[in-house]
Amino acid sequence: MSVPAAAVIAAGLIVGGWLLGSEIKATRLSDRYVTVKGLVERTVKSDLAIWPISFKEAGDDLASVYGKTESNKQAILQFLEQQGIQQSEMELGVVRVVDTQANEYGGGNRAPHRYIVEQQITVTTGRVDQIAGAVQKTMLLVQKGIVLDSSRGGAGGVTYKFTGLNAIKPDMITEATRNARAAADRFARDSGSKVASIRQANQGVFSIVAASAGGTNEAPDYQSPADSSLMKTVRVVTTVEYYLER
Repeated sequence: MSVPAAAVIAAGLIVGGWLLGSEIKATRLSDRYVTVKGLVERTVKSDLAIWPISFKEAGDDLASVYGKTESNKQAILQFLEQQGIQQSEMELGVVRVVDTQANEYGGGNRAPHRYIVEQQITVTTGRVDQIAGAVQKTMLLVQKGIVLDSSRGGAGGVTYKFTGLNAIKPDMITEATRNARAAADRFARDSGSKVASIRQANQGVFSIVAASAGGTNEAPDYQSPADSSLMKTVRVVTTVEYYLER
């Protein structure tokens, strides 16, 4: 065999052996990994309040019922202004008149009053503290004979929102990933291994729940349970898989 041919064969064996060793190492590495989670929670204050205030009057004389409804509207607007809410933050809904004796409302039992007049005032504001305080004082309206319709908002039904999620997302993801890496390091030390590169990572879903809810379960991305809470807990759970090596 010539020298060049022998050199080519030797080089082929070396490269083949290196590739085989790398493949075996990669195979072993792929079989050794740990899955860890990094949890981060932050308590935040809502920065937007939406308060639909529905009220209604009933009677047999439409003009009289409508006049009472108009008087109630003015009383509610004055009440809101006294609580520090600006006119630009109030939206008047259309007046809805129901004739209980119309055909579509006919039936065996006649309603006690023929006409029902309803209206809604919706407050949308970043003055969440004023809204929280005003809700506690709605009894002042009830004392004036104003019937608040709780099924359509009324005295309760305030929705509090936190709109600053995008501003805190990057820092929370970084912290969650850092916590996941710390958990992987602890596991590696206990198992006599060391953490290598990331095999797979899942950022996780951000959830917003009432601050009083607490809890440790991984909540999905929903906000309904937190709508009536002024203070909220924002949480994210990041799942990371790390390769382990000896």
